[in-house]
Amino acid sequence: MEQRIQKIISDCGVTSRRKAEEMISAGRVKVNGRPVKLGDKADPVHDLISIDGINLNTAEKKSGIYIMLNKPRGYVTTMSDELGRKCVTELLGDVEERVYPIGRLDKNSEGLLLFTNDGKLANQIMHPSCHIPKTYRVTVRPDISEEQVLELTEGVELEDGKTLPATVLVLTKEPGRVVLQITIKEGRNRQIRRMCESVGLEVARLKRTSVGPIKLGMLQPGDHRDLTSAELTALRNAIQKGASANASNSKAGKKRNVRR
Repeated sequence: MEQRIQKIISDCGVTSRRKAEEMISAGRVKVNGRPVKLGDKADPVHDLISIDGINLNTAEKKSGIYIMLNKPRGYVTTMSDELGRKCVTELLGDVEERVYPIGRLDKNSEGLLLFTNDGKLANQIMHPSCHIPKTYRVTVRPDISEEQVLELTEGVELEDGKTLPATVLVLTKEPGRVVLQITIKEGRNRQIRRMCESVGLEVARLKRTSVGPIKLGMLQPGDHRDLTSAELTALRNAIQKGASANASNSKAGKKRNVRR
């Protein structure tokens, strides 16, 4: 099956798609001995792809890698940073294959971050149609009212639209601080922080504790490990269940519209 050449190069672990596109534009990439241009496609099994005259081994299928990291505060979720900030990939120094983060945690947030070289799985986890829940432990100031909890639960209006309903539990209350557990089923940029700010709460600490059935557990900050086969199976089952539920809801909605 033909694919865009920059994707094939990235899937081989040579470099990122963006860098692969730069290589193509610079004339460094050939398919079956002929220079290619951006937008061209090739068959990774039957075509011979080379960079600077060196052939890629595209026929050998790369096995999937699935990693969980306990991201500490102070790291950005990017592969590299032109501002010189610390990147999460620095914490994966012993991982030989190129892997990419699934979703993001901002610099001041911490907790569970998944990495993989499996683009399909990553897209499924991030796609809103699969409704994979993400749970956070959130410390807010100074206090929280029942009305604020209700607002967060029902969804709040942000600049990019109203959020979906969330599950909000008050875990502990102390003078000047409250610890919440918030579960959402979407992944907008800085969503939890923006939700809290919109109802008048200051976020003092934000930690992701689970993505679907995958839980952070006792993994220490800065440490990482491979997902177990049981965790990976549970994650795939959650994706399938979420996608099926979304398809059923879409069908039901279309039937109601037809009846009207």
